Amino acid sequence: MSKKTDRAALNSELIRRPIKRWAPLFILPVFICFCIGFVWPFIQGIYLSFCNFNVPSDATWVGLQNYQKIWSDVGFWNAFKNTAAFAVVSIILINVVAFGIAYALTQKMWGSNLFRTVFFMPNLIGGVVLGYIWSMIFDGILKHYSTYLTANSTYGFWGLVVLVAWQQIGYMMIIYIAGLQSIPEDMLEAARIDGASGRQILFKIVLPNVMPSITTCTFLTLTNSFKLFDQNLALTGGAPSVIMNGAKINQTELLALNIYSTYNINKNYHGVAQAKAVIFFLLVAVLAIAQQAATRSKEVQQ
Repeated sequence: MSKKTDRAALNSELIRRPIKRWAPLFILPVFICFCIGFVWPFIQGIYLSFCNFNVPSDATWVGLQNYQKIWSDVGFWNAFKNTAAFAVVSIILINVVAFGIAYALTQKMWGSNLFRTVFFMPNLIGGVVLGYIWSMIFDGILKHYSTYLTANSTYGFWGLVVLVAWQQIGYMMIIYIAGLQSIPEDMLEAARIDGASGRQILFKIVLPNVMPSITTCTFLTLTNSFKLFDQNLALTGGAPSVIMNGAKINQTELLALNIYSTYNINKNYHGVAQAKAVIFFLLVAVLAIAQQAATRSKEVQQ
């Protein structure tokens, strides 16, 4: 080994040694904050799902009673059905449109930077504000047909889809643009020289190379769809409502809003709401992990 290589290795070790020594000191405050702000509340939340309580300090252990009540909660399963349908529609719509816009804006078109800014701007607006803005827009359109947004569950569902798509497409577009710009230009040029059509370039070169971006955007849209709360609350509030088997069912209510509504019924349902939150967490975690495994396997294959 040459003296130059030895000197480089020595310098590298001299740099890394103090970093290794002092790293715990800098990591410790963040780790403590993480435990206080996330780990402990998470553990306490799991415990409270097995209790009846008004505030955590007066929790009374009731075992699996809260989870048993969920199985007979028609509103929860209706919200689950709504959330699943909303997630499927929004994932497909947002990712297809966002990729299409990103692909168009990377074709050296005039004003592409301006269009990127315009499409991204809705993501900067808060969900509650968007909900109230779009409720006025939809009601203004539907009044010409002598109806309104919350009069029909179909209107409410698709109104929520339009709102969320309008808000999130710009954000996903930025991620897709980053993936498209990372494709080697010589690879695209070689395909054109070989006579590949635009369709062949798209499906044989572009899509395989942007699979990491597809993985990220699918993960974000999946988790955002299941966690959606503020837009649902502001736009429809779960309305319209019907009575089913003696229970009030909010037809456009998603899971997060259902948990919130359950907690606000009365103090006897706080534990049930917490149990729903635990199930909700497990559901989102399992789906997100499965999606990551499925799409990342495509990256490896490509």
